[in-house]
Amino acid sequence: MSTQPTPAQPTPAQRTPAQRTPAQPFTLPEFYVPHPARLNPHLAQARAQAPEWARSMGMLEGLGIWEQADLEAHDYALLCAYTHPESDGPMLSLVTDWYVWVFFFDDWFLEEFKRTGDRAAGRAALDRLALFMPPAPGAAAGPEPRNPVEAGLADLWARTVPGHSADWIERFSANTRHLLNESLWELDNISIGRVANPVEYVEQRRKVGGAPWSAGLIEHAVGAEVPAAVSGERPLRVLRDCFADAVHLRNDLFSYERETRQEGELSNGVLVLERFFGCGTQEAAEQLNNLLTSRLQQFEHTFFTELPVMCAEKGLDPAQALAVLTYARGLQDWQSGGHEWHLRSSRYMNGGGGGDGSPLGLPGIPGLPGPSGLGVSTANLKALLGFTGGAQRLRQYGRTPRPVGPSVIPEFRFPYPTVLNPHLEGARKRLIEWNRRIGMFEEGFWSEEKAADHDFALCSAGLDPGASPEALDISAAWLSWGTYADDMYPALWGRVGGLGGAKPATDRLRSFMPVDLAEPPSPPVTVLERGLADLWRRTAAPMPPRGREMFRAAMDTVLDSWLWELDNLAANRVPDPVDYLEMRRATFGSPMTASLARMAHMDVVPPEVYESAAMQSLEASAFDYSALMNDVYSYQKDVEYDGELHNMVVVVESFFGCDYPAALGVVSDLMTSRMRQFEHVVEHELPVVYEDHGLDAAARAALDRWVQELKQWMAGIYTWHDATRRYREEDLRRHHGHRSTAAPGASTAPSGHSAHSVHSVHTAARGGPPLRPQLRPLPRPPHRSPWSKI
Repeated sequence: MSTQPTPAQPTPAQRTPAQRTPAQPFTLPEFYVPHPARLNPHLAQARAQAPEWARSMGMLEGLGIWEQADLEAHDYALLCAYTHPESDGPMLSLVTDWYVWVFFFDDWFLEEFKRTGDRAAGRAALDRLALFMPPAPGAAAGPEPRNPVEAGLADLWARTVPGHSADWIERFSANTRHLLNESLWELDNISIGRVANPVEYVEQRRKVGGAPWSAGLIEHAVGAEVPAAVSGERPLRVLRDCFADAVHLRNDLFSYERETRQEGELSNGVLVLERFFGCGTQEAAEQLNNLLTSRLQQFEHTFFTELPVMCAEKGLDPAQALAVLTYARGLQDWQSGGHEWHLRSSRYMNGGGGGDGSPLGLPGIPGLPGPSGLGVSTANLKALLGFTGGAQRLRQYGRTPRPVGPSVIPEFRFPYPTVLNPHLEGARKRLIEWNRRIGMFEEGFWSEEKAADHDFALCSAGLDPGASPEALDISAAWLSWGTYADDMYPALWGRVGGLGGAKPATDRLRSFMPVDLAEPPSPPVTVLERGLADLWRRTAAPMPPRGREMFRAAMDTVLDSWLWELDNLAANRVPDPVDYLEMRRATFGSPMTASLARMAHMDVVPPEVYESAAMQSLEASAFDYSALMNDVYSYQKDVEYDGELHNMVVVVESFFGCDYPAALGVVSDLMTSRMRQFEHVVEHELPVVYEDHGLDAAARAALDRWVQELKQWMAGIYTWHDATRRYREEDLRRHHGHRSTAAPGASTAPSGHSAHSVHSVHTAARGGPPLRPQLRPLPRPPHRSPWSKI
């Protein structure tokens, strides 16, 4: 392996003003790149072969998309040599051909369909591409290719798939389809001039940006398939998603100029943050880079804390564990190598790229000589130790409980009315009786007064206004049981490293959810066990076997999320923003809602419809809106009384280093954007899904009902938050005996947080003092997780 990269050159931050391109819309920030890039010694071979292959597929000259000079300037062989430093010559050439193909597809789709706005033709072209990815090596080949994209895919598929397992082929095929099909999402947004909100953008960018596809190709390139038994486990999902997000966010910073000024693209993270925060381009770029840093640090955290536990718990043998570690190293190599390539490729904004620079000292630290040669542009101690990565880590691990005063409630944008179930009063009485029967008032966490104040029957009455008395009782009991567990888990096992007790207790809970409805191996002993055994029997018994499997999988996701929270509490670690929001859906009980809805409609709605971007966006936006509302109401209880870290307001405070009013403004605006996204999907995207999938009247009616149920779900949670006595300050004092976890003597005023707010992101950018829009002086509170409708 060579240890000599192409000639080193200054990073954009290192260049003098005279060296920077005057037209650049912003100066690239200091990047957190913790590992030096390595260069594959077979670069020259791949460089020579790439134009030959592209020409043989018809990609060069004549189409008006690429000339050979364009391909050479982009230098995808250099990208692959940096991102796959240990591949042999033939493998590096194959991987390079894949990247030539995927970048050609991106430019081809832009010219053929995005610029013309011809969605129907774009849809037809994407449907045909799926024909060139047969599911098994021995399957029949697709039709005769009609364009360079089809020809390239057919050739590459035949050269790559043989020898792989069915699991890898299925995953790689799915990620390739996502990469191709989500181009329609970009086209649709361009056609209506719509810029996505930050949460929607990150999730959709994973698909259209192609990094999950790159992760699958890494397995091929390093010769180490992830074992099928663990390919869907959380640690590997998080590694893949962090890898994808970091790749895409970095690309957005370098490609902003080309995409927004030349191509008319709206799918760029810098632009997304500009629009969401109402800030300048430089500010948006800096904040996007902070998110990139956070995702890289989440990758590191998962690798060191979650991956070893997974390998041990799943019983991986040494060869399987080595495959997982080799794959993770491949993801790491791709991050560092991709950064080096972006600094050099003429495709991107990097002050010119190319060049034959000379070894430099460490950027940002005058007079301190730095390393020369390999990876000099990534050996950035300024970003690693203090100004980017170090500062975020300090805030992330430095949180302490403190008095904060009552939660402040903004005026939420909520357009749907609430209709309450007429059986509410009876359900209230029966829920208290059920709580008493399973022993919920005997363990010291709850009292009958507290349970009555929480009023989960009210939440259920809003979630399902048409439910029978029996169904309403089950729904209210699930809410009560789940919230009791939510209170009990951190109280018993949080902050003291109590996973040794929480893990076996959680495994015992799983034993009371037999899919076959058999008797559990032992009788229930604790309140949680007795409650779950009762609820599982009453809920799962009427379900068909497939329905019970779906519901059990959803419950397992929820139980896993409680252990994830305990991991963070033990480390005193405020979660990464993206990881938090995605896991919040599980801690909120959303998988239960989704599984029950799909179960009710699975006889008429094809499964692939639920996997569409529109359906996932619809559900996620509804779940996020309600979960974030919960975080706003529960802020005082979480911070002052429970020492909790899992609250989006806390996450925003930690991420931006801002005060409570600014963080509350960010969360409030994020809620509004998620509600608008829900409305956008209902109005614009679902009709397209109906047409794209050729749904009949019964399927359309079922999905229309699901939309109405989601509206009722959000309305019920909204009404419950406004009435429950779980989080008002006077009730917190009464329920907790005037005790809080915060240090005595500190100010309890809501404004008594750090005076540092998000500069120009949510204060100066909007003009005036820190944002506190239309705040209620007397807040209304919620519970930690309004569980889904049963």
